[in-house]
Amino acid sequence: MNTQKNNRRDFIRQTSILAAGLSVMPSLLQSCSGKKSKPNLLFIFADQFRRASLGFLQEDPVYTPHIDKLAANGVFFSRAFANHPLCSPFRGMLLSGKYPLSNGVVANCHSGRTVYGNYLKKEEVCFSDVLANNGYSAGYVGKWHLDGPTPTAPGEALVWDSWCPPDHRHGFSFWHAYGTHNRHNNPYYWTTHAREDEITYVDQWSPEYEAEVIMDYLENNANQRESEKPFALFWGINPPHTPFGEVPERYKKQYEGKSYTDLLNRPNVNIGGNPALQALGVGDHGVEQQIVEAPDYFAAVNGVDDQIGRVISKLKEKGLYDNTIIVFTSDHGEMLGSQGLMHKNIWFKEATDIPLIVHWPDRLKPRTEEILISVPDYMPTFLGLMGLHDQLPDNLEGKDYSGIFFDQTVEYPDCQLYFGSEPDAPSTGKRGIRTEAYTYVEVKDLEGEKHYFLYDDLNDQFQLENIYGKNPQLDQQLAQRLQQLLLTLNDPWVTPAEG
Repeated sequence: MNTQKNNRRDFIRQTSILAAGLSVMPSLLQSCSGKKSKPNLLFIFADQFRRASLGFLQEDPVYTPHIDKLAANGVFFSRAFANHPLCSPFRGMLLSGKYPLSNGVVANCHSGRTVYGNYLKKEEVCFSDVLANNGYSAGYVGKWHLDGPTPTAPGEALVWDSWCPPDHRHGFSFWHAYGTHNRHNNPYYWTTHAREDEITYVDQWSPEYEAEVIMDYLENNANQRESEKPFALFWGINPPHTPFGEVPERYKKQYEGKSYTDLLNRPNVNIGGNPALQALGVGDHGVEQQIVEAPDYFAAVNGVDDQIGRVISKLKEKGLYDNTIIVFTSDHGEMLGSQGLMHKNIWFKEATDIPLIVHWPDRLKPRTEEILISVPDYMPTFLGLMGLHDQLPDNLEGKDYSGIFFDQTVEYPDCQLYFGSEPDAPSTGKRGIRTEAYTYVEVKDLEGEKHYFLYDDLNDQFQLENIYGKNPQLDQQLAQRLQQLLLTLNDPWVTPAEG
């Protein structure tokens, strides 16, 4: 932890004269009302982009100058956490401000789970609905993955992708998106007015193509947005999600001649797998076969940064940059062999630790913020930053922490929830919390028996040793805190009698 903090300080000190100048500016932001025009919002989230792949942290061997610059001149949230590190649940929490059991998006959306209501409901009042109802022209580009395809019977092939009808788009009046697919080099999209059978196929790397869609959106020559209104544009980038190899050769060349053994520098990497976790049915396995593509993962990270840089250049060219809040985050991380695992859906840092950078020129003082922020907090916090505190729905489970941007006193949370379950059996799976010092997790096996994991994150940064059972008092304290949190969420994992 200390190493990361020092890298952050060194990065700002070495690269940002602007940051020093901003430190003498007034600490309070002016209201978005009155003479100040409403800010635009560009909300970017790249799929499976782990926090260690932020270049300025000097952890993964990546090159991310554009994201680094956003961090140097913005607010970097060093403890942002993917509460349920999967694609659809992140999106559900982001847009609804609620945890999975409350918004219904308990797992990734596909046709086998639709019957259980595992999709974003039309009636949900979402982040984008609030923006659209308060004078914003809202748009969505890229991967959506929140609709429920027509249910299929057990044994039939699962359908993952689906068209999102206009009345399910939650205020997004510009649409250039798809449900979910992993065709990075030959993607397809549904556009704003396209019917379900009117699909636009593209022969181009998806982040590059989407950057061009967004640049056209900013140009607005075809009236993609209402020019008299501020815009709120959400960009769901699929890479560096698998398949890692589908990335342009110009980015792969940066790692030419290097193997995963040259690039994976974390001491918890284990290509031998993790039989103990595999026996519990948790985590993504097959590390031996997949880890060889690690260089391509890092190549995709570099490429995503490059395309974000192109969009930022267009914002500047159109005179929109200074009044645009740019947020960069991710739905979850990527294990890349750490703990003998691949991909996500596990409680280890490589999967749960995600980037969160908030940038607004001349309005936000550059700094690192260590609040234990959770994904349901994003909606109320960013709406608060945009001056829409009084427009928040009453039933949100996330908290508005926008006061931290205004140097106001904020009551920080003491933990973050970790969640993993299936929509057909919501009381099963995994639950846990992360505090300032510890990661504590309970896992139910197929027979319902609980297994326990506890890591001292301050003294064991790479979570190499499970210390559960070594300090029974600590075990009990963390278990009780988890039960208290789950009770507030009406989670069937724990009954009121247990709490």
